[in-house]
Amino acid sequence: MDVPLWLALIVIGWLGVKLIRPPWWLVAVLLLGGYLIADSVFAPLIDTAVK
Repeated sequence: MDVPLWLALIVIGWLGVKLIRPPWWLVAVLLLGGYLIADSVFAPLIDTAVK
C-alpha cells in the first residue's frame, strides 16, 4: 500500500491534536519549523535519515 506523505502527515497530525491536545502555538511552531527545514540545507540529511 502506497500512501502519499501529505496524507499520512495530515492523519498523524489530526490524531495528535485530538489525543494530546497541545497548545495552538506549539502546533504552529512545529508546522512552520518543518516547512522551513524542508527548504534548508538540512533537507538532504533528513531525507537520508528517514529513508
